[in-house]
Amino acid sequence: MRESPSPRSAPTQAPAPGHSLPLWQLLIHTAEAVAAVQKGRSLTEALEACPSAARPGTQALSFAVMRQLGLAQHLRGLLVPRKPAPWVDALLTTTLALACDASQYTDHTLVDQAVNACKRQAKPASGMVNAVMRRFLRERDTLIEQARQDPVAHWNHPKWWIQRLQNDWPEHWQALLTSNQTPAPLMLRVNTRRGTVADYQARLQAQGLSSQPFGMAGLLLDQAVPVHQLPGFAEGDVSVQDASAQQAAQWLLQARDAQGQLLPALPSGARVLDACSAPGGKTAHLLEAADLSLLALDTDAQRLVRVQETLDRLGLSAQTQAVDAAQTALWWDQTPLDAIVLDAPCSASGIVRRHPDVRWLRRATDIQPLADIQDRLLDALWPLLKPGGRLLYCTCSVFKAEGEHRIEAFLQRQPDALRGMAPGHLLPVVEYPGDAPLTGDGFYYALLHKPA
Repeated sequence: MRESPSPRSAPTQAPAPGHSLPLWQLLIHTAEAVAAVQKGRSLTEALEACPSAARPGTQALSFAVMRQLGLAQHLRGLLVPRKPAPWVDALLTTTLALACDASQYTDHTLVDQAVNACKRQAKPASGMVNAVMRRFLRERDTLIEQARQDPVAHWNHPKWWIQRLQNDWPEHWQALLTSNQTPAPLMLRVNTRRGTVADYQARLQAQGLSSQPFGMAGLLLDQAVPVHQLPGFAEGDVSVQDASAQQAAQWLLQARDAQGQLLPALPSGARVLDACSAPGGKTAHLLEAADLSLLALDTDAQRLVRVQETLDRLGLSAQTQAVDAAQTALWWDQTPLDAIVLDAPCSASGIVRRHPDVRWLRRATDIQPLADIQDRLLDALWPLLKPGGRLLYCTCSVFKAEGEHRIEAFLQRQPDALRGMAPGHLLPVVEYPGDAPLTGDGFYYALLHKPA
């Protein structure tokens, strides 16, 4: 049973559970992050601007708000029809989202700390915040029921996103939207150049961390922990990578044709391109699993720095270059490639569990330009393969416009392309044979190869 608000009896410095900072302070930073997202900035970028001491608590609160943002914004509209100033609006939205959720805070603590935060940032609005939240708590059930008549408030996704999933996945759209409301599990990739999966699993167990193996080198932790608690992480013994993303190395290195027959193995020192490589997870996995001469490209020089940092931590080596992979004249040396991984820019609609702000940052009008980029990359890179070469196309998207529809269109344009075995669309709400103990992120894979 929820308590009614009673600011007089609430502690004025209520700490956030698991964090030493008072809740009012975290609410200030969370409102700043929410306001940034509402202006079109990514939550990752907003959190980087947050003081380091407040960042863990702010991230936890911000993620919770993103998962209830549709409902909270609708409620704010019902309670305050005239939209307040951006930061005050973000504070109200934040507080309403936390009050709607099965919150770890009592009602009176949440209201007291929100008013306290407002007094320090926008004092004239503190009385309004107090009155709005008190009214919401009095009429909570009725207001929530009214708000949820709206599909955006009900599903906490933009309307266009809901409609696209309904069209693409009529049997799974509701489960996909529901799945996006839950945090993703922590999945690891063992650096098999440094030890076996079984050995690393034993190291985890020695620290009281239980796990389940999957795939070529994966471990699913039963309970997520900060990476610094993972044995040997700094030394490069293990990395964090979702199960779906880990499948790239398998489908490229153990490639099969459409009939299931293994294609010839890549030779030692094979020339491999990772066309859109940042932040470097697939690049590193390929180098852990095989001896390759690998070139990692990315248009963003700063993101390419992360690729190099990942390689350095793992003790791996690759050539890197900041360039648009489609502009082949700027980087290709005219020597045909054995294999290409094209993890193309996309909507990131498959990783909303890990990045809950993505749904609020994307627009319906983004999908076609992204599809155009995907087509341009496919067309530019395909001629670079030698006879018998292979290209693995992937996106972290559940939208067919960025997956199956792109490959169907490509095969119409390229009659010399043969389709090999790959899972196609992976949905986090569907279990697949040989999949991880818990399904991974939404992804798409297609394998294309040339006749020898």
